[in-house]
Amino acid sequence: MRILLYRGDGVVEPWVREFAAVMPEAEAIAWKEGEVLAPCDYAVLWNPAPALLEQLTHVKAIFLMGAGVDALLKFGETLPAVPLIRLGDAGMGVQMAEYVAHAVLRYFRRFDEYEQQARHGAWNPLPLYPKEEFTIGVMGLGKLGMPVVDAMRLFGFPVRGWSRTPKDLPGVECYFGMEGLDDFLHGTRVLVCMLPLTQETANLLDRHKLGKLQPGAYLINVSRGAIVAEPDLMALIRSGHIAGATLDVFRHEPLPAPHPFWNEPRINITPHISALTMRHEAVRQIADKIDALENGEPVGDLVDRNLGY
Repeated sequence: MRILLYRGDGVVEPWVREFAAVMPEAEAIAWKEGEVLAPCDYAVLWNPAPALLEQLTHVKAIFLMGAGVDALLKFGETLPAVPLIRLGDAGMGVQMAEYVAHAVLRYFRRFDEYEQQARHGAWNPLPLYPKEEFTIGVMGLGKLGMPVVDAMRLFGFPVRGWSRTPKDLPGVECYFGMEGLDDFLHGTRVLVCMLPLTQETANLLDRHKLGKLQPGAYLINVSRGAIVAEPDLMALIRSGHIAGATLDVFRHEPLPAPHPFWNEPRINITPHISALTMRHEAVRQIADKIDALENGEPVGDLVDRNLGY
């Protein structure tokens, strides 16, 4: 069995070594631009080059080294007509929950304001926000969204969720579909975006939608930057309708040096690190799925090309 490995950032050799350790019966190979491939059974990719996709005519399935699939689906019909399989949790759900909990508590406990005070030598205790009025709204209730929901409930926040299709979750006020989005936003104080990037969600959080949040609301985006209309977010922060944001993802990455987000103190920026792929867990998960496919068994986390995730 031959397994092709490729990452757009070039950091592929550790993956080759990991696959060799987990699947010693298979030949794990890396591809470099300009090489002509011998037929491979499976491909494991992240941000693939177009020239590589043209050579994947014999693979039985394509695996992704992460949960997001937009970087692959953008190639449309040029993709081989084989199953596309994303990672499940693979340790990312806990990381997402940690990241979001930190961002929520930083805003709720007013640590951002205390940081500013400390820089100016000010000692000024601030009143607590009423927790019962501090509703956390989570957009996206899949494998990565649910650990965030659970973490917010553990801290005692009122939690509401929004998804494409109906959900029934204990202790969570659930909304679904575009017809339920406005009501979901109206009652949300902290909006956590965990949606996949699709044609339906691109620029979904624009001035109109973000403007429906409660005055003084806060945005946390850990999914894809293109879901948020960045100029609209900036305008709403400058107007005071949105108090601030913690952003881990952006329309263009790395975030360009001249981008106005860098100079807005109410926006906290991290370099797409809210949930890093844990290589060993990812390789083990992919290896188990390859074994299942070889034995004619079903596998989970199949990408629906029509839905875009």
